[in-house]
Amino acid sequence: MPIATSRDVTPATARPGAPRRTARREATRQRLLTAAADVFAERGFHGASVEDICERAEFTRGAFYSNFGSRDELVLELYAQHATRLQAAVGDLAAQPGLTLDELLEGVIRVWTGQPEERRRWHLLISEFALHALRDPAARTAYADLQRALRRDLVALVDQIASAHGLTLTLPTEDTVRMITIVLQGGLGQHLLEPRAVPAGTLEREFLPLLIAAATRPGR
Repeated sequence: MPIATSRDVTPATARPGAPRRTARREATRQRLLTAAADVFAERGFHGASVEDICERAEFTRGAFYSNFGSRDELVLELYAQHATRLQAAVGDLAAQPGLTLDELLEGVIRVWTGQPEERRRWHLLISEFALHALRDPAARTAYADLQRALRRDLVALVDQIASAHGLTLTLPTEDTVRMITIVLQGGLGQHLLEPRAVPAGTLEREFLPLLIAAATRPGR
């Protein structure tokens, strides 16, 4: 099975059979998303109101609510787009012919640690939203549903990568994906907390190969 690349990846929030948005409506939606990302970066999730986002995007509240039911829905759309871009970048790496597994892992870490200011912004926003979701049942359900959808895509990608490199997973692929996510997010969080003691990518380079070695064996 060919590895999915950026040309093949569909955002996790896209639903089969959903009505297609007009170009104008899509432009409005993207302007709201861009404005929201900036406002969240400046004020945090709880400090950014719908009014703040509308003012930055130069739209009315009506325009906001015709595209998003709530701030939660908007954040989840931002998260889905961000995660889909990262997944597509990894898919592009994995599709390169002749790349060894070590080279692929290094490429994944470079993708993960690239654009440090963007990574910092996203880590802060998603950390805030995760805490919000733990306290709000509706947000928790929506967040878990999105994570599940994103994880399905990553499970398929990891299975394809393992097969391409002659490896068999010794653990359920979904569990492996969860642990890879923990290593990447944990490494980023520690770097942001102590950037001098933990340079970007340090923990990821130490522990990701160990995780892969523990979770795989040569295929028969």
